[in-house]
Order: sequence, then C-alpha cells, then structure tokens
Amino acid sequence: MPRRREVPKREILPDPRHGSMMAAKFINCIMSAGKKSTAEMGFYRAMDFIEERTGQSGLTVFKQAVANVKPVLEVKSRRVGGATYQVPVEVRPERRQALAFRWLLGFARARNESSFAEKLAGELMAASKNEGASIRKKEETHRMAEANKAFSHYRW
Repeated sequence: MPRRREVPKREILPDPRHGSMMAAKFINCIMSAGKKSTAEMGFYRAMDFIEERTGQSGLTVFKQAVANVKPVLEVKSRRVGGATYQVPVEVRPERRQALAFRWLLGFARARNESSFAEKLAGELMAASKNEGASIRKKEETHRMAEANKAFSHYRW
C-alpha cells in the first residue's frame, strides 16, 4: 500500500469470445503460472457444458452465479483495549467480486468431477440456483456478521 498516491487500476481487455470484462477477470483468476490459453480453454469448455445441460447461455448462468455468491457483509478483526472483536463491515464492490471469484474457484477445484471444466460448470450451475458450497460460504459469512452486530460501533 503506497504512502504517496493512489496506484492506478490496470485496464484489462474483455474476453475474446463473449466480450465481457467480468469473464476476462475470472479467466485471469483461473490462470496459474501465466498459462492464459489453458485458463481460457477451461472456462470456455465450462460455458459449453452449462449450455448443453441447462439450455441457457453460459454467460448468463455465470453472471447469475457471481451475483448470488457476492457477499454484502463480512467481519474484520479490531483490537480494542486488549480484546479482539469481530466487527461487521460492508464489503467494497471490487472486493465483493474478488471474494465471489475466489470462493467459486476454490470450491469448484474441490469438487469430485473428472475435468476442471466439469467441476467449474457444476459449481457455477449450483451457485446460479442458490445452492452449493460457495453459497454456503456466503451465508456463513453473513451469519458471522449478523452474530457480531453488537460490535458494529467499533467500526473505523
């Protein structure tokens, strides 16, 4: 975190197949070791699986899944007089999207299907229907924030 000035956000190009900025950011999150073409291939195969199984556009299912997984509240630790409190705070929009991507990818990779594309497609379809592990994670985060609502006056 720089002390002098705000660091400018890097502009990324929309993905080539759908022209969506959100899909391009998600592909960048999937990417490991700089292998973008492999990440794109996995994402687009997952979109094809979704279109085969649901009959809907893969991109609309993806956007619905991300919207369902985005958390509104989270807890942050705050130390006051020797005690640590879990203070509920609202999540910034950029962080909201980043958390949704991270949870979707993490739980997709932990699934039992054979290929990554099938795992990702399964998790996205489940999240778009408001079920699955990533939705449970969001609800758990909201429950934590709700349970610690009494400490919200420690917000900074």
